[in-house]
Amino acid sequence: MVPADSELEVLKALWERSPQSARELHDALAERTGWAVSTTRTVLERMRVKELVVREESHGLAVFSPAQTKVEVLGESLGHLFRNVLEVSGRVPVSAFTGSALLNDAELAELERMLNSGGRG
Repeated sequence: MVPADSELEVLKALWERSPQSARELHDALAERTGWAVSTTRTVLERMRVKELVVREESHGLAVFSPAQTKVEVLGESLGHLFRNVLEVSGRVPVSAFTGSALLNDAELAELERMLNSGGRG
């Protein structure tokens, strides 16, 4: 499943640090999204139903973690784009993502393996 832009914002915050409560996520995202606390909670609940995040209890507080690694999510999303939308049948040029602030070299290598192993997506 390809996450919506709002869901990707939440996932990026969770990939940086997790688990986090809804309030912690709201505080981390507020400047960039402008969301009300209720919007953050709504997005989190929608993501829980879609199995994009996992909700657990920690000391009586609901906390959230990503259900998949960033490479798994990005691999599925990019695989879908390249294979199903753009109809690329050959190798995907992962070198185009080397300037990413989100991915380190090991994650880029893992993404390349994922995108170029059997044309999944």
